Amino acid sequence: IDSQFRASYEQQDLEVLTYASNRADDIREIFLFSPVEGIVTDGFNPKTDHFGVDIVAKENEPVKCAADGVVVFSSWTLDSGYVIGIQHRGNLISIYKHNSELFKNVGNFVSGGEIIAIIGNTGELTSGPHLHFELWNDGYPINPTNFIDFK
Repeated sequence: IDSQFRASYEQQDLEVLTYASNRADDIREIFLFSPVEGIVTDGFNPKTDHFGVDIVAKENEPVKCAADGVVVFSSWTLDSGYVIGIQHRGNLISIYKHNSELFKNVGNFVSGGEIIAIIGNTGELTSGPHLHFELWNDGYPINPTNFIDFK
């Protein structure tokens, strides 16, 4: 019984990963700008609840929008400091955390490459100046390094 349960569970897990991966293929048609140029110091790892990448860049570096969209979140959070979230076409959402300053408000339209914030070190879950950047497609986190070159 244990072997049957394990086989069933493992197959179910693969189906979820395949489903999420197929959805990510839809956004390959969207050109995504790198929000900052820098070094990725912590990668995407959903097993540890790290749903984005941490990018270290120069102090006071402007953070740019990854693609055209509408700001759906622009506020302070205890964990992540100043956070901005942008809804793009194709049910894609980009999230930018730990900023020192935000330049856009909810409802603003932004263009890809437009400056939306300044890199920072805000929130309790930060270890120094950096940008934590996430991409979500249809409610699933996807690895930003599969779509953006952060160099």
